[in-house]
Amino acid sequence: MNKIKTDLLVIGAGSGGLSVAAGAVQMGAKVVLLEDHKMGGDCLNYGCVPSKALIAAGKQAHALRNGAKFGVADVMPKVDYAAAKDHVNNVIATIAPVDSEERFEGLGVTVIRERGRFTGQNTVQAGDNEITARRIVIATGSSPFVPPIPGLENVPFLTNESLWDLCELPEHLLIVGGGPIGIEMAQAHLRLGSNVTVIEGMKAMGKDDPELAAIVLDRMREEGMVIEEDALAEEISGKAGDITVKAKDGRVFKGTHLLMAVGRAANVNDMDLDKAGVAYSRSGIEVDASMKTSNKKIYAIGDVAGQLQFTHVAGYHAGVVIRSILFGLPSKAKQGHLPWATYTDPELAQVGLTEAQAREEHGDKTEVYRFPFHENDRAIAEGKTTGLIKVMVVKGRPVGASIVGASAGELIGLWALALANNLKMSQIAGMVAPYPTLGEVNKRAAGAYFSPRLFESDMVKTVVGFVQKIIP
Repeated sequence: MNKIKTDLLVIGAGSGGLSVAAGAVQMGAKVVLLEDHKMGGDCLNYGCVPSKALIAAGKQAHALRNGAKFGVADVMPKVDYAAAKDHVNNVIATIAPVDSEERFEGLGVTVIRERGRFTGQNTVQAGDNEITARRIVIATGSSPFVPPIPGLENVPFLTNESLWDLCELPEHLLIVGGGPIGIEMAQAHLRLGSNVTVIEGMKAMGKDDPELAAIVLDRMREEGMVIEEDALAEEISGKAGDITVKAKDGRVFKGTHLLMAVGRAANVNDMDLDKAGVAYSRSGIEVDASMKTSNKKIYAIGDVAGQLQFTHVAGYHAGVVIRSILFGLPSKAKQGHLPWATYTDPELAQVGLTEAQAREEHGDKTEVYRFPFHENDRAIAEGKTTGLIKVMVVKGRPVGASIVGASAGELIGLWALALANNLKMSQIAGMVAPYPTLGEVNKRAAGAYFSPRLFESDMVKTVVGFVQKIIP
């Protein structure tokens, strides 16, 4: 047995684990990194990166079909699905060196490509290595959750992992699950030429503001997607090329391929967490505000911590624990300023409280201000007028923002900055945005907060009238 002592052991080489390892080793700590699968984790290999690459292919096909309004003749694109997957693989390959074993070894990290199992409070066995660490960070991420639907075990199905091995365009793709993963892949495949049916047991995009989610879903239906809500899958049957999903209410859906996209499950199994005194459940490892587990020498970050399951959240958690581990300083994770986006067309983004949440938490103190994309000059010029921004304000400060429309994922960043720094609406309104840009919708939303205070105030009019009289 090769015995290793280190300052920090990181288990999992996804976005969170890699951020911790890179930051710690470059600031002088001895770091060991364990990974028994692919470097870069789910985000690089199965999630964020490949999905956005396939979405880009779908957007290109959609643009070719819809050029007439710009004076460019519509063209029926010839889609080569295998070539689209080559594009996906090329994107992954381009980014992969940043997450590679070679790069991290070059930084000074000891990388061990084995699965780690706890053997004690601060010891982990990985292959022939026994690692003892002062601090341990668990960053094992999550995996596709496959529900125990009767018959599913006898039917070929895809997940967000196995989808990327598919090289032939599905003739009719059934997607069980109407959350971000299901909806994004539904629109991408629809635009590449598949018939698509989304089967959702409750409401599609149910975690988002319903007013804004409806705008996205309406666009998808206009494009030809079938979205069936309140359709809880009760039984699945069939074979490759001929699959049937029966809903609890009797509705029946038939297709050639099946994608299961009902959520994610934290990777907490097969690590012997009990031997380290780490409390966990099916939803993830239990952590406090500093991301510490029930064993105060062990931290958990990212998806496995059972909180918001986004790559950028894992990166944020990494910064929180580095501060604590390397400098011994108090550091706590917050969630109120963490944004998320669904990369449909139009995009949907959120930070802070939704309108419903703000009204529930702050009651009559909540003010909601809107600005529509169809009044933005850049959106008009580019034919991207579907969408709106909503900002929830309490006592002159934003407490949440919801955006649906072109580049919503980019636009939400300003409001994430505002919430992170407790900015006032006056500071947002003081920003000067270049003209013409979509970014002006943020400033106009802030302006909507001040318009009634300035233009509908009798006191303001009285003051202005008085000044005009006394100043020559």
